[in-house]
This record gives sequence, structure tokens and C-alpha cells, in this order.
Amino acid sequence: MTTDFIEVIVPQSLPNTFTYRVPKELQDAVQCGIRVVVPFGKSKLTTAIVCDVNTNVPTEYQAKYIDTVLDEQPIIYPTQLDFWRWISTYYLCNIGDVLNAALPSGLKLSSEGKYLLNPNLIDATGNLVDTETAQLTDKEYLVAEALSVKSMLTIDEIRQILNLKNVHKIIKSLFEKNAIYIEQQVVEKFKPKLEYYVSLNEKYAPDAEMQTLMQTLEKRAYKQVEVLMQYLKIINFDTKNLLAVNIKTLLEGVEKGEAALTSLIKKEIFFATQKQKDRFHFDGNVYGLKVLSHEQNIAYENIKNLHQQKDVVLLHGVTGSGKTEIYCKLIHDAILQGKQVLYMLPEIALTTQIIVRLQKVFGEAVGVYHSRQNENERVEVWNRVLNCNENNSYKIILGARSSLFLPFSNLGLVIVDEENDFSYKQHDPAPRYHGRDTAIYLAHLHKAKVVLGTATPAIETYYNASTNKFGLVNLNLRFGNAVMPQTELVDMKKYKKEKGLNAYFSKELLHEIAVCLKDKKQAILFQNRRGFAPMLECRQCAHIPYCINCDVSLTYHKNINILRCHYCGYTTPPPQTCAKCGSTEVLMKGAGTEKIEEELQILFPEALIARMDLDTTRSKYAFQQLIYDFEEGNFDILVGTQMVSKGLDFANVSLVGVINADALLHYPDFRSFERCFQLLVQVSGRAGRSDFKSKVIIQTSVPNNPIFEFVTNNYYKEFYATQIAERQLYHYPPFSKLIELNFRSKDINELNVAAQFVADNLRTHFGKMLLGPEFPSIAKIRNFFHKNILIKIDKDVSASSSKKLIAHHAQQFRANKEYNKVRLYIDVDVM
Repeated sequence: MTTDFIEVIVPQSLPNTFTYRVPKELQDAVQCGIRVVVPFGKSKLTTAIVCDVNTNVPTEYQAKYIDTVLDEQPIIYPTQLDFWRWISTYYLCNIGDVLNAALPSGLKLSSEGKYLLNPNLIDATGNLVDTETAQLTDKEYLVAEALSVKSMLTIDEIRQILNLKNVHKIIKSLFEKNAIYIEQQVVEKFKPKLEYYVSLNEKYAPDAEMQTLMQTLEKRAYKQVEVLMQYLKIINFDTKNLLAVNIKTLLEGVEKGEAALTSLIKKEIFFATQKQKDRFHFDGNVYGLKVLSHEQNIAYENIKNLHQQKDVVLLHGVTGSGKTEIYCKLIHDAILQGKQVLYMLPEIALTTQIIVRLQKVFGEAVGVYHSRQNENERVEVWNRVLNCNENNSYKIILGARSSLFLPFSNLGLVIVDEENDFSYKQHDPAPRYHGRDTAIYLAHLHKAKVVLGTATPAIETYYNASTNKFGLVNLNLRFGNAVMPQTELVDMKKYKKEKGLNAYFSKELLHEIAVCLKDKKQAILFQNRRGFAPMLECRQCAHIPYCINCDVSLTYHKNINILRCHYCGYTTPPPQTCAKCGSTEVLMKGAGTEKIEEELQILFPEALIARMDLDTTRSKYAFQQLIYDFEEGNFDILVGTQMVSKGLDFANVSLVGVINADALLHYPDFRSFERCFQLLVQVSGRAGRSDFKSKVIIQTSVPNNPIFEFVTNNYYKEFYATQIAERQLYHYPPFSKLIELNFRSKDINELNVAAQFVADNLRTHFGKMLLGPEFPSIAKIRNFFHKNILIKIDKDVSASSSKKLIAHHAQQFRANKEYNKVRLYIDVDVM
């Protein structure tokens, strides 16, 4: 059957797929899941994914021809396309948004209005070939040389390089000689990491030929002789086995030998080759599985048994109970069955420790995938998952929520570690999916099993387990001889009255830090605010500097002496006088991690202190270095935000201090108690993971709040009972679904009218289950005012029908030109 037309998904925020005509010469090459280049818009070429092949002629528009086919084999499997469609439908987002989130940027092609160098003009040593070999004139070579340094050039930049006004003839000549790619040619972004090798021409292998060659070179090319001798040394003078030698290794033994090597290659004494190098090579030792303890083995067997009846099992294990070892045993079982495994973590920071532990068990079978990798690294992982039957394929992927989109074809097990973590929820841009829930559906498509692991399950997850939708396995003892830390509450209100407060530390906390340092142990201090001071305030008139773009106060960062907005990034120097009344008494209010670090250094001058927050971990390897240094004992105290609370395993930590627990309680959110409980239990769990006593100090002004009793005694079930009763009473999840409609506009009046218009239309369908429109606690971000409508959908009401209704009203609103300055975003299962 001939393939006349295809349906494609384009990487644009558009709800529809698009029909294109296929030229006869490309019809045999077209299939679902491959990339094609298509004309889109007036003069733009873009990548698209083929999602259907048919003979249906579009009736509403004339289909354009595709430009070219990029892949011989699909890079997207049919299961992935089904997965994308489900995300688009469930989370009420455009299919183009899903493509943008799913595909690494290195696999997307862009239409560039610039000029690029043909990589064939780069020789085996990584240098630009000479003018004679490239057959270029002097001016053409000058352009090529500039392109070898700077990857792309515009016409204006070429004019400046050549100091000529009319450069079109030179550009045309370069193009005709195939030396450059010209504008509007689609360029693939992914470049594999290559290593260059040389091997000796076989005709010089006999001793007589080698001796003649050496005598010839010695007369006029001593440096070439040096390079040749270095090669022979590396292969142990075994000319019967002419190995390919890495050029980098070869030239390490020859000073300034690059030109000599190039000459040897030109003379065909050496032949140059290139090989693609894996960016994730593992050189360490593989130790295999650890022996499980009695409690771990019981939990493992229970999970295996429950997986016979349930696809999803919750492993509820206290902090330090050794859940990772159980995961490893389950992973081992899946790999023996020839299956792929996805191991998900909420934070990129956590991959640093876990990857080492997994590689010690599974070696090079483990790959890592997250947003901090560059596009070449992400594409490389993608390809090694795609080609799952090859020897160097990854059997296990460790990643953040974006790893869900990898091209799994034989997925057998999905592990969602710290499943309760709110970082699994994607907020902006669309699709606004939840990693845990989406992982469960992905596993369903592959008929795979799921393990959700945590010490503090999400209320919804524990409800599903307690109502027998999920299996439940408990692990109540810490691994080995480790005991749970002793938790002590400190009443900060009492200290303030007695003026016994030393900066932001109680006497109890300072005493325990001193004991910790004396015993050569380590401490972690948790303060969920970064920066030096959350705000500046005038003592005379109480004026507070606010961001000019957002409805938030500016945070003072002392190390760079700047006021910064943590929402839009706006910065300004700190004022010397109050902008309102002119007073010089501008005081700092509150304390962030930077200030805590400074105060600690004054109180404990001999201690080595590190800080872990967004400001200190911006670079690619900052997490890894900080964690490594703390593990190795290079720091005594680690001060951090919630980054320090999740899943990190430090054997020498005997003290955890929570500076201000009250800040976690006062969020205008029905989940605030749940978040507070989870954070406090998790950060407390960083202490005492070895066989010595440990302590947790929680500083609060409301020690009688019931939440602290649940935390100090690790009463999860009691905490859950209070929360689930409230959720049922007020129709919150898991007894309803929440869908938020977020309106944004720079004009507050238009925003109010538009939000009210939609609310009035939807209220006829949802009645009292529709709340709002209301301004959120931060009503203005990046110069856009925000207003929200919250819709509750009870469990006995069809969620899919309600979503279709909401999507219909949203589409009508977006098509209404009266509100074209107001943006509407939909967030399903809002967190």
C-alpha cells in the first residue's frame, strides 16, 4: 500500500496533529515514530514526529510535502505515543507540549539563519585541514578557520572577518565546495563524543620496510620519527598486531607533535579513524548484591508476593531502614528476566549518592538522566535505552521525572523513591504532570510492576494502600544496629522572654553542636530560607523593599551584597537609606542559610562549615562535590534548605538541628501540615544512621502543636488518621480531584473580568465545588497578575467528563478575542 500522507506532532504548544504529503521517493522510508523535517509556517523548517501513516486527504487545507526523513528506524515506540496521548488528555495540555517535554533538545532540529562548517574539514587531530586539502582560497579558508573556532556565523560576522562589504560570492563558493552549511538548512544538534585513533600502515610492518622508513624520516623529519617511535612503544613493538592508538595518548609522550602526526597521516604512514565514546563510562569495581537483613528479606518477599496480585506496592520504611538494598534485589530480579528498570528520584541532588551505590552493584548497566545534563549526554542515554538489545545498552535508568519519557521497550520494574516528594510535580511549563502518578500509568502500559518507597507516604498514596488498591509493606526497624535519633523540642518563645537566645540558636542546640564537634561527629542544620536575610525593614516607617516585577519582598544576599527576587531574578543594591522616609535605620529581618552559616562560624571558629542551597549548587557538579566533601569529613557542619532533608545517607551525622520549624506550618494550603510533617521526619532521618546515639533538636514557638508530637514519636498512622478525616470532611484529595485554572495578565482589570467570566460559566456545572476566582498569596509574578479558580471533582463524579467540560470552556475562552491579553493555564491534580 502506498503511503501518501502522514500525521505528525510538531514541537509547538498546539493541540492538533498536522497532515503532510509524502513524496514517492520517501514513501518506503516513512513509518510511525521517526523524525521528519517539515515546512511549518511561512519559511520555517522544523522537526516533527510521525504519529500516523495513512492515505487520508485533508479537506480543510492543502497538505505540504515533507522535506526529508531523518531516521532509518523509529526513535519513538508506539507505547510512547500512547503515553504522550494519555498525558495530553489527562493533564489537559497540548500534544505539542508533551513532545517538547519528552524529546531531548539534541534530537530536535532547528532552522538556523546562519552558516556552519562541514565537520569533514576537521582532521583526525581535531584541527582544520589545510587550504590545499580543502581546496579553498585564502579568504575562504579564513572563513572556515573562524567557523572552526565559533560554531556559527552570520553574514555580518563574515563581513567583519574578511573586512569586505560583498561576501556573497565567497559564501556561494564555500557552499558549492560543500565546505559550509547555508541558512535554512536544518542542522542536527546532537554531536556524539568522538575519540580519534591512528594505526600504522600494514606495508611498514615488516622490519626491512620499517628500517627504510626510519632512515628516510631521520634525514629531514626528526619529530615524525619521535611520533612513530612513541606509537611503537605503546604497541610494545609488536608490528604483527597493529593496534589503533588513541591520538591523545600518543601525543602525551611527544611534545608539540601535532604537526608531525598530521604529516604522517598525509603520507599514509598512519591511517586515522574515529570512534564514538560513551560519556558515562564506569571504571569502578562491581561488588554485587549485599546480603539482606532478616527484616529486609521479609519486606522483599512480601513485595514479591504482593506483586502477584497488585501492580503497585508501597514500601513504607522508616528512615535508614535500608530500602535501597531491597530495591537492588528487585532490580536484580528484573534484569535476570531481561527487563529494563526505571529508578526515579525527586531531586537531581539525590542521584549523586544513589548512582555510586547502584554502580557498585550493577556496573555499566546503570545510566543517569536528568535536566542538568547537556543535550549530548541526554541524547546518548536516549539512544542507549532505545537500542536495548545491544551489549552497551542501559538496563537501569536512574533519573528525575523527565526520565519517564525515555524510549523504554521492555520495562519490567519502576521504583519511585521518596514518592511523597512535591518535586515530582511539574508546575511550569506544560505538561503539568505528576511524576509518581505518571510513572504508574507508564508501568501499566508496559505491564510492569511499581514500588513506591518512602518513610513518609503521601496521604493519597497511603489511602490507596489502606483501601487495598495498592499493596503495603512496612519496614519498621533501621538497618544494622542503628537506632532512631532522640528528638527534643525547644520552646523559642520562652527563650525570647528570658533573653536567653544567642542569635538564632537555643542553648540546647549550641550545646549539642559543641558535643558533636568534640566527639568528631558531623551536624546538619536545616533552615528553609536561602540568602542572608529574607527582607530589609525600615525601623522608623516599617517600609520593606519589594521586587518591581513581583509581589514579594527582596532577599538580601550578603556574599554578593545584593537584594534579589527569588521569583524573577531581579536584583538591586541594598539601600543606604529608606526609600520612603529617608531614615538610615534599615534593619535586616529574619535569617536565611547564609546568615546561619555566618553566625555559626563566629560561634564555632574552629569548625569547617558548608552550605547547601540553590545559591551554592548552581554549577553542574556542585551537588556532587558538596556531598562528597561532607561524606569524606571535609566539613563538620552542613547548613542547608530542604535539599539536605531528602534521602541523603551520611554515616557520621550525630546531630540534626531545625532552626525554625514554625515557618513550615504557616502556608495557606490544606497540605501545609503534611509538608511540615514529611520535611521534619525526613530531615530528622539524616541523623544516627550508624551504631551511635544521635539527636534531633527542633526549635519552635508552638511546641504544643500536635504535629510535633507526631514527628518526635514517628507516629505516622496517627498523623494520617487526623489528616484523612479532615480531607474527607472538606472534600480534598483523595476524596476529590483538584483542577486549578490559573489566569495571568499584566492588566489587573482585564484579569478580574476574564476570570469572573469563566467562573460564572463553570459554576452552572460545578456549583459549590468551584472556589474563586481568588488572588493567590503572591498575586503578581514577573509583571503578570495571577488569579485562580479551584474546582473540586468528587470521586463519584466522572473526572473525564468534567475535564472535557473544562477543556471546552477553556477553548472557548482562548478563542474569545475580548480576552486575548489574558492567558489561561490548567493544572490537573494541583499541588
